Amino acid sequence: MSPVTAPSLSRRHAAGAESARGLLLTLLGELVLPAGGVAWTSAVIDVLGRLGVEEKATRQALMRTAGAGWLVAERVGRRTRWRLTPAAERLLTEGTERIYGFRAALPGWDGRWLLVLARAPETGRAARHHLRTRLTWAGLGSPAPGVWISPHAERVGEVESALAGAGVLAGAQVFVASHAGRGDLAAMAREAWDLAGIDAGYREFLAEFAAGGGEPLARLVALVHAWRRFPALDPELPTALLPPSWSGTQAAALFRRRHAAWSAAATTDWSHLTT
Repeated sequence: MSPVTAPSLSRRHAAGAESARGLLLTLLGELVLPAGGVAWTSAVIDVLGRLGVEEKATRQALMRTAGAGWLVAERVGRRTRWRLTPAAERLLTEGTERIYGFRAALPGWDGRWLLVLARAPETGRAARHHLRTRLTWAGLGSPAPGVWISPHAERVGEVESALAGAGVLAGAQVFVASHAGRGDLAAMAREAWDLAGIDAGYREFLAEFAAGGGEPLARLVALVHAWRRFPALDPELPTALLPPSWSGTQAAALFRRRHAAWSAAATTDWSHLTT
């Protein structure tokens, strides 16, 4: 198979147990959820096999995902069909909305900042991890210990939920504020977020999906799998705070083009596998 027609997966997506489960979750959100929430084992093995995942790893991924409460197995004769649980449907729907609503840059901004002062106790390792993970997912960055910021002032509710989950809501301070005019906001953004690292990821994405050919179903799953990590990494900053050579906008445009080009044929192929 030529490099142009083969599914494009970089080293970070190489086949393996964790990669297999990640690809499975992408498949569940992109094709299984919209098609009624069910899939045959054989269909999942077929698609992940096109991406270089061995059958054993795929079966393990299915079992682990079921063990995590995302799937329920149903026997139909000698075949096994997997059904999404209500919790999985809810989480996958939320994830899909986040992925397709993500633009890699905030086109309009009213200048307001969401400012959070919160620290978990040094002895609370789990709380610190929860706080860092949830605030990062909400798009907040930390320019200094105990200080978190975001240009998305509308995410107060999401932030308060993260603080409550970490057990630090009572002692935290949450502000919606404006910049008074001193200091370099772009420099502060570089301190709060690894913009250079994120931009490097976008450049890798652009190189990985520069070619538009290939087998649509596998290419679509690979595309969404590669793209879905960016909403968790990129705070979606206003253009004025981004580096001049920011690759995110170009990468987002490529994602939309490739998705539009492959989606219909991929959906048709998937429907054939699931009948």
